[in-house]
Amino acid sequence: MARPELLLMDEPSLGLAPKLVEDVFHVIDQIHREGKAILLVEQNARLALSLADYAYVLETGCIAVEGPGQQLLTDDNVRKAYLGVEG
Repeated sequence: MARPELLLMDEPSLGLAPKLVEDVFHVIDQIHREGKAILLVEQNARLALSLADYAYVLETGCIAVEGPGQQLLTDDNVRKAYLGVEG
């Protein structure tokens, strides 16, 4: 357990104050930059997609869209449906 190859995280920001969410995602980013694989389940789509190499967006338990995190972050359909961005 001292040198895991994969870190599984389920809603690490759930119920946290915004400042703590920022801190948690900073640590997740550091772990990722160290080369560790991370499987992250997170409802904060904006933060999760900003860190993801590859992402799956689920809708009622099914994959609605998938692709590189940065690509999904800028996709108009994803932005409207999941990020609350108009136009």
